Amino acid sequence: MTEHRISQSEPTRTGPSTVTRIVVLTLAAILFAGFSALGYWQVERRSWKLDLIERVEARVHGDVVAAPTRDDWETVSRARDEYRKVSVTGTYRNDLESHVYAATDYGAGYWVMTPLARDDGTIVMINRGFVPTDRRDPAGRTEGMVEGEVTVIGLLRLDEPVGTFMRDNVPEDDRWYSRDVRAMAIKRGLDANDVAPYFIDADGKDNPAKLPVGGLTRISFPNNHLSYALTWFGMAALTLVAAWIVLRPRKRREGDADPDED
Repeated sequence: MTEHRISQSEPTRTGPSTVTRIVVLTLAAILFAGFSALGYWQVERRSWKLDLIERVEARVHGDVVAAPTRDDWETVSRARDEYRKVSVTGTYRNDLESHVYAATDYGAGYWVMTPLARDDGTIVMINRGFVPTDRRDPAGRTEGMVEGEVTVIGLLRLDEPVGTFMRDNVPEDDRWYSRDVRAMAIKRGLDANDVAPYFIDADGKDNPAKLPVGGLTRISFPNNHLSYALTWFGMAALTLVAAWIVLRPRKRREGDADPDED
């Protein structure tokens, strides 16, 4: 009988120790589950964003409805009402307008926020539109001061309290970076209880003058959730690849240290 012997120099296959395997597998399982969960969350966010875009588009291009009255204020919500095309009739209180810093395609300037007094005694703040910095003073745009009863058509927007991510409103100095309608009303001596919890971005058709420039509502909802989801799922896949690389058997020659030895 011919006896086959393995050469002492021929490499054998070996792998990490049992402890190493347990640690790597546990860590890989945690990371894989975490990355997969984040990917799935982004898939759900994408579905929600697409639904939001569809609803907003339907509202923006839908029929004009009456703006909510005092009896409906408690039910006004972002999910149901924001960007709905509405109309409201009243009289501008041009003497009580406020100015909110804005950056638009026309450059830096201000949104002109003017209270509109309704027959029932309530107030709806109207974003009449944009004016450049050098036309902020109402005295320089008197032709745009609409007098008497007027019907305003525009998009309903929800109150923007406090300020922006970068800057807080400073009511005492009359500096505004967000459209906090209740705070503006109080600053102008109006009763906050009579002020609607929303404002209207006017389309500008009620204003025969060029200023303020209405109809500049920017409706943009970034939708990068698919790329985010693919990134997280890719990270989950890379976790499995990394675990396989660490745990795969390796060639070992005689004289190499045994990974199972302490």
